[in-house]
Amino acid sequence: QVQLVESGGGSVQPGDSLRLSCAPSGRTGIGNVMAWFRQSPGLEREFVAGIRWESGRFLYGNPAKGRFTISRDSAKNTLYLQMNNLKPEDTGVYYCAAKDTLLIATRPREYAVWGQGTQVTVSS
Repeated sequence: QVQLVESGGGSVQPGDSLRLSCAPSGRTGIGNVMAWFRQSPGLEREFVAGIRWESGRFLYGNPAKGRFTISRDSAKNTLYLQMNNLKPEDTGVYYCAAKDTLLIATRPREYAVWGQGTQVTVSS
């Protein structure tokens, strides 16, 4: 069974940066679109950013605009999320997800494969 494995989370201070990584285990070529979601305490899972694997075309959700960058390394089969100028409201579990169709969907239910998540905590 294909799984996604996230890494790179941690506890940082406001204004710091983190880079999250996501790679599939079990096989290469996980899907046509990969995305990052996050779930903060007491809130629903929300779309952060998504990317079409082949073309590199991307879409950002409101949490990411101006501060986060999604990218992928096809040679390493790895998805990244560079997060700069982190704020306390960015605290949450960040999930990597994949889907086969080409639409960069923003609803979690559109994605068939998920990772376990990596915790990001931003606090002074």
